[in-house]
Amino acid sequence: MNNQLYGHLIFELSHEGRCAYSLPKNRFGDYELQSYLRRATDAQLPECDELTVVRHYTNHSANNFGVNNGFYPLGSCTMKYNPCINEEVAAMPQFANLHPLQPAETTRGAQALVTLLNHSLCELTGLATFTFKPFAGAHGELTGLMVIRGYHESRGDLKRTKVIVPDSAHGTNPASAAVCGLEVVEVKSLEDGTVDVEHLRTLLDDTVAAMMMTNPNTLGLFEKHIPEIAAMVHDCGALLYYDGANLNPMLGACRPGDMGFDVMHINLHKTFSTPHGGGGPGAGPVGVRKGLEDFLPCVSPYQGNFAVMMRAYAYILTLGRENLKMVGPLATLNANYIKESLKDLYLLPIDGLCKHEFVFDGLKDKSTDVTTMDVAKRLLDYGYHAPTIYFPLLFHESLMIEPTENESKDTIDRFIEVMRRIAQEAAECPEEVKSAPHHTPIGRVDDVLAAKHPVVTWRQLQAETAQTEQP
Repeated sequence: MNNQLYGHLIFELSHEGRCAYSLPKNRFGDYELQSYLRRATDAQLPECDELTVVRHYTNHSANNFGVNNGFYPLGSCTMKYNPCINEEVAAMPQFANLHPLQPAETTRGAQALVTLLNHSLCELTGLATFTFKPFAGAHGELTGLMVIRGYHESRGDLKRTKVIVPDSAHGTNPASAAVCGLEVVEVKSLEDGTVDVEHLRTLLDDTVAAMMMTNPNTLGLFEKHIPEIAAMVHDCGALLYYDGANLNPMLGACRPGDMGFDVMHINLHKTFSTPHGGGGPGAGPVGVRKGLEDFLPCVSPYQGNFAVMMRAYAYILTLGRENLKMVGPLATLNANYIKESLKDLYLLPIDGLCKHEFVFDGLKDKSTDVTTMDVAKRLLDYGYHAPTIYFPLLFHESLMIEPTENESKDTIDRFIEVMRRIAQEAAECPEEVKSAPHHTPIGRVDDVLAAKHPVVTWRQLQAETAQTEQP
């Protein structure tokens, strides 16, 4: 096994008889746990003094990467900076200590925040109202599709069971439609990466419930035919759903409601500053146009992830109307600056103006067989989090880069310099890139094996190490 990898695990620091603290003598008597609650054997835990434990976890925490300590250009996720004031607001005891079951008259402040956030999001999106109950983007998608299905059923239009999804869509779109009991129909993209309107025309009939779209799409390209698409979808009696995953570059530029979208979800944890790395936290409020308010379902008895909503409202108030208008243009400027600075070395399958993100198809020079995975691993050596790789699936070596509006030109210039240096290394010393990373706590691992056969406990590691060391 790799000693560098496992040399500082807490079990290796353990010594029998050591302890971090001692409990005071019990003055309140004993309570005998029932047998089904008791362990048959003692838990096998490390025995360490307090300072060793504190230093162990503190050192491990320094290995975490986040937007607070480095550039995080993860595409299709908007890993933007979460200002400390947002955290301070979310931690206010007047809000943090609320209980969802306490009397409504004691939660007036929280209710006011929800109302004000609702007004803000309606103003930003051009929709009539929002529900804040969904806990994440995919939950919001499902909720939005339930709205659409309920709308058609209320009219007795039960044959509308199909949802049209572009081939460039996030995977949650078809998944949410399937969970909602709807049939997924794929519409193809043109060579320029946008929806093929003529192919869409052949798919629209009285069995279609909705079309789901992300604008700009997953390639970071603005769908310029939205008015025509909206008219076609509405003419056949269907509704148009907006996946808000890429709302970031739209802020201050245009509103989904004005484009003809009927239902949408917003990822508050993307567009409104709570980074969602590691799987959470999230919030996916769903908005509807006027006339669909009564179809918003009660998918939860509570107001979703309330702390994320608080961060979002603090973010909106901090920027204000004037500065919110700059979010989209600055995100677009940063993305295009990086794209134009690197497209001579990285393959750009679809040229032209992008929005907040763009996609390379790996290196232009593929003669040394350096892959997108290799480039991503090498970036770690230079202190940058890797962009999204191998998504979207439209290209074999996808490298999706999203800088967000927060990043300075200095940061972006350094990233560009590193990307150019890696391209040079790939041409002149490819093995240096193929074996990266070299300067991280963990070196190159077998990603496929790690996914298929994860080793997640010390005991499992010990057992497998002993097995491999047997003659």
